[in-house]
Amino acid sequence: MSRSFGSTMFLLLLCLMAGTCLSIVPEKEKNPWYWREQAQRTLQHSLKLQNLNTNVARNVILFLGDGMGVSTVTAARILKGQLHHKLGEDFQLEMDKFPFVALSKTYNTNAQVPDSAGTATAYLCGVKSNEGTVGVSAAVTRSQCNTTKGNEVTSILRWAKDAGKSVGIVTTTRVNHATPSAAYAHSADRDWYSDNEMPPEALNQGCKDIAYQLMHNIPDIEVIMGGGRKYMFPKNTTDVEYGDDPKARGTRLDGQVLIDVWKGKKPRNKNAHYVWNRMQLMNLDLNNVDYLLGLFEPSDMVYELNRNNKTDPSLSEMVEVAIKILRKNPKGFFLLVEGGRIDHGHHEGKAKQALHEAVEMDRAIGLAGTLTSLEDTLTVVTADHSHVFTFGGYTPRGNSIFGLAPVVSDTDNKPYTSILYGNGPGYKVVAGQRENVSTVDYAHDNYQAQSAVPLSYETHGGEDVAVFAKGPMAHLLHGVQEQNYIPHVMAYASCIGSIMDHCQSHPSAGLAPQPALFSGLLTLLLLLSLLF
Repeated sequence: MSRSFGSTMFLLLLCLMAGTCLSIVPEKEKNPWYWREQAQRTLQHSLKLQNLNTNVARNVILFLGDGMGVSTVTAARILKGQLHHKLGEDFQLEMDKFPFVALSKTYNTNAQVPDSAGTATAYLCGVKSNEGTVGVSAAVTRSQCNTTKGNEVTSILRWAKDAGKSVGIVTTTRVNHATPSAAYAHSADRDWYSDNEMPPEALNQGCKDIAYQLMHNIPDIEVIMGGGRKYMFPKNTTDVEYGDDPKARGTRLDGQVLIDVWKGKKPRNKNAHYVWNRMQLMNLDLNNVDYLLGLFEPSDMVYELNRNNKTDPSLSEMVEVAIKILRKNPKGFFLLVEGGRIDHGHHEGKAKQALHEAVEMDRAIGLAGTLTSLEDTLTVVTADHSHVFTFGGYTPRGNSIFGLAPVVSDTDNKPYTSILYGNGPGYKVVAGQRENVSTVDYAHDNYQAQSAVPLSYETHGGEDVAVFAKGPMAHLLHGVQEQNYIPHVMAYASCIGSIMDHCQSHPSAGLAPQPALFSGLLTLLLLLSLLF
């Protein structure tokens, strides 16, 4: 390491810690040649994209960053770079490396600013629906059970399963939360986690809770991992990890132990494993696992920054296990991976928690790339919606993403953090004035960034979100599209669902002779003609 490089890094680390970096311009960036050469490399790479990958996707992986709007992606990029002791702005996330990018319009049929249930129905089932409802059409009214029958819609997970593929769900929320539930459930209300949360009217009308539907609607989901343990056990059942903590106790009113239901529905000649902690998960011999149910917390999983790495697996670890189980199927797989607590961090105004969740999901994306092939695996990364999260304030290059803007407000003469929210719990007034953030630890993991409007729970944002894609037929995700377009692309690419044009014309689908085989047969026929 040269002395000048070491000195630069030392100064950078100091200012990153203080969050008050002066503008740092790397020496090479002062030369116009650097930027021209960089642009030419990018141009040459882009020209190669003309050779489109039109293979059939044997596998499809959908990474869903809940609440991961464009501002969150950008901030996560800077954070990940700074975690690697770089300036951050010019760093690349794994999703940044995907060759095709689109924008998705996220509104629900009855909401300009959407929720995670209606959006999940769009990008998993291919139809837009009302906010708060999962796996049903817009003909269903939220919380009205009697509007459900006949208005159910199926998801790409079901389409993949019907085509003989293996399927999996991995999430950092409850496995019966809004995003994963649209993959298997049909519910007039996303909050019907167990029958304990359902009104008597809905129960009397025959509607089933979401945890019940997880075990009964598609009982042969090969991999299910996340939180939500308490919804699987009878009310007041002591939790295996948290004992008599009332928040961790079972919730079910019907007396069912859904873990036993899950096991009972598996063929006797298959190996089904239930695990509830990281050690059990890591000790599995995956060659002998056909079905896996992992429920690592009573409710949502713990934030990555707070995670006990002895008891709770990371999202990356869960994704690795899932892929290694699912890829054993020669017909391929569909895997839904949700970085669900990005959303929760934002709702609580805890940007540091949210951004570290996004960085961990990006690690999982990179790991998935090493375990699969671009030739036969379509990978899509997107969000269901955004948040009213922003960062600005004319911060200099290399400023800590959690740091202060370089100048104080010209109105109240107080400093402010670069990260802010449009609304949320971070709105604070001290002695009739805006709180002076220099008097608090704004770099704390749970610091709630200042917001413009006081709310106990920060809200979603309504703008479009990004869709990143790589692999077979990834180029179909381009431009500005309705959110419900996404599963139709994934289905088309993998030859499942109702539109099979791609499969009927593509050799890799097994529906036409392979070129090498065809050539060999032609040669044999020519030789025979010469002999006779």
